Amino acid sequence: MSMMEKMMGFMMSRMSKEDKEEMMDKMMGEFFADMTAEDKQNMMAAMMPKMMEGMNFMEMMPQMMMGMMGGGEGKGGMGGPAAKAGAPGEGEGAHAPMMQTMMTKMMPQCLEMMLPKMPQEERREFVLRMVSILARKGCAEMSEEEKTDLVAGVNKRMESILGQGRHAA
Repeated sequence: MSMMEKMMGFMMSRMSKEDKEEMMDKMMGEFFADMTAEDKQNMMAAMMPKMMEGMNFMEMMPQMMMGMMGGGEGKGGMGGPAAKAGAPGEGEGAHAPMMQTMMTKMMPQCLEMMLPKMPQEERREFVLRMVSILARKGCAEMSEEEKTDLVAGVNKRMESILGQGRHAA
């Protein structure tokens, strides 16, 4: 352990939670000033498992999603410093690319961690609800041919995953 690590450990052990939060708010701007959005994403991906250790996603996810979808600044909302750090624009439209990235990159990872821990009946109902939403909203504004292609792709993927490929005789 280096001298700097020892000194930081000593200093942090003497700080209150409020002091740590205040220091973090002040230092975030300076810390991220020279980082690209990609650098921030990579760092977040590496840090998330450590930060989320011991946290219950089953309780957190609904609150986070409601805060983000509502655009609120309350618990889990994206109206605070986290949104400003990741969204260079202003207003409601600035959150759309961030939400799309979160939904397409982070949600699958969250589901991979969360689903195995859910009771089987709750998991079944959740999966059915998600598949319905994905089918309904995912096919919006598609032609019949595009919908047919999507359904064929989903069926092929499901058969592959579940090992139930149909073999022609």
